[in-house]
Amino acid sequence: MKDKIVQKSVDLFLKFGFKSVTMDDIANEMGISKKTIYQHFQNKTKLVEATALTILDNISCGIDEICTLDKNPIEEIYEIKRFVMHNLKDEKSSPQYQLQKYYPKIYASLKSKQFVKMLGCVTENLERGVAQKLYRDSIDINFVARLYFNGIISLKDQDIFPRENFSTPMLMNNYLEYHLRGICSPKGLETLTQLHTNQN
Repeated sequence: MKDKIVQKSVDLFLKFGFKSVTMDDIANEMGISKKTIYQHFQNKTKLVEATALTILDNISCGIDEICTLDKNPIEEIYEIKRFVMHNLKDEKSSPQYQLQKYYPKIYASLKSKQFVKMLGCVTENLERGVAQKLYRDSIDINFVARLYFNGIISLKDQDIFPRENFSTPMLMNNYLEYHLRGICSPKGLETLTQLHTNQN
C-alpha cells in the first residue's frame, strides 16, 4: 500500500503541484481513508519527501538507460531532454518551484543528489563529445558541466522565467541549443543542424 500511495502522489503532485494537493485529495483519488495514508506517512512533509525521491530515482534510472544506448553525445542530450519532459509532464504545475518555496529542506537535499547525478552524466557526455570531435577540445569540461547544471536549475525559477511568458518546452529547447552552440566543433554544428532538420 505504501508504494501505491507514493505512485499516486507522484501523479498528483506532478499534475497539480506539491502545495496544491492535499492528503484528502490523495485519499479520495485512491478510494482509501486519510487514516490509511497516515499509517505509512507521519505527515504530508514525509510523503512529499518520499515522492520527490521516487521521482528523482525514476528519472535517474531512465537517464542511465539512455546513456547505455551509446548514441552520439548530441543526440543523447536531446533524448534525455525528451525523457525528462515526458516524466515530469512538461512541469505545467512547476513542482520543483513549489518544492523550493514550500519545502526548502527537501528541495536542498534533492538538489544536492541531482547535482551529483547530473554532474557525472554531463561530464561523461562532454568527454565523449570531445573524443568524437563533436565538441571543441578546448572546453573546460568541469566548468561547462557545472554551468550546465546551474542553468537547468535556473530555468525552474519563475521569478526569472515566469510561466506565462516562457513554457517549459520552449525554455528547454532554447537552453539546449544555447549550450550546444557554445561547445560544438564545426563537425558538431553540422550534426546539430542535421538533427534539427530531421525534427522539423
